[in-house]
Parts: sequence; structure tokens; C-alpha cells
Amino acid sequence: MKKMIIIGAVSSAVVLLLFLFLFLVPLSTDTNGDNVIEIRERMFTQQILDIHINTNKYLGKTVKLEGIYGEHPNENGGEPKRYVYRRAPGCCGDDGMVGFLVSLGDCPAPEPNAWVEATGNVDIIVSETDARTKSPVLRLSSLRALETRGREFVNN
Repeated sequence: MKKMIIIGAVSSAVVLLLFLFLFLVPLSTDTNGDNVIEIRERMFTQQILDIHINTNKYLGKTVKLEGIYGEHPNENGGEPKRYVYRRAPGCCGDDGMVGFLVSLGDCPAPEPNAWVEATGNVDIIVSETDARTKSPVLRLSSLRALETRGREFVNN
């Protein structure tokens, strides 16, 4: 009986630690010597989601990622919305997208669907139509088209 109680207590402690690690500790990201957070193909979706969920922890930090450059026309006729993303599972199969809105700054816009390497600082923008809606954005310091494409579809 005493042995079963000890096994139960140890099992409960392991489950609690696993819960704390998975749900309360932010996902780690790779950084290089310049304190740039590099989002790589492995764990791409989780790292992007962590920045979206915990934006305040990442404000002002530099992020570097590769992905597809895309543009979407602005409904009000202004500048298009620009983003760097990869395809991911969505509501209807493989139709999802995961990535960031980007602000080009002085960076020239590549052709839509170009594979790019984007580097920029995390910031927050407020929706033009609803001041309560805020989204993370990368204010780019560098955007360059690459010859070799990485994995366009990610599921982790």
C-alpha cells in the first residue's frame, strides 16, 4: 500500500511538472550571438504562436525567419497588408497560414510568393477599423529574396 502511494505521488509530480513546462513556460527560441531570435523550420508554428500570444515579452526584440512573402490589398485603398508566412494545417485541411504581418520600412518589396529571409523588431499595430484589435508586426530592418526555398508547409 505504501509503495502505491509513493508511486502515485511521484506520478502526480511528474504530470504537474510536465503541465507547467508545456503550458506556463514560454517556448524557447534559438538565438545567435547578436541576440536575434531565429525561427527555424523545426517548431516554427509553436514559436510564431508563442510570440503572438506573449507579444509583450517580445516587444522590441529582433526576430529572423524565412518564409513566403505575401500581400493582400487594403480594403480602404491604402498600402497593401504585407506578411511573411508558411502554410500550415487550417480549418479545412492544409489551408492555414502562420507568420507575421510585416512593415517594410526602407526594404524593397519582393515579388509576391518569393521565398524570403526577414529580420525585424517585434511591435504592435492597432487595427484601422477597431482600436481594440491589436496584432504583432515585424518592423523589418532586412528583407531579401532567397534562391532556395525551405519547407513551405509546417505542422509543428
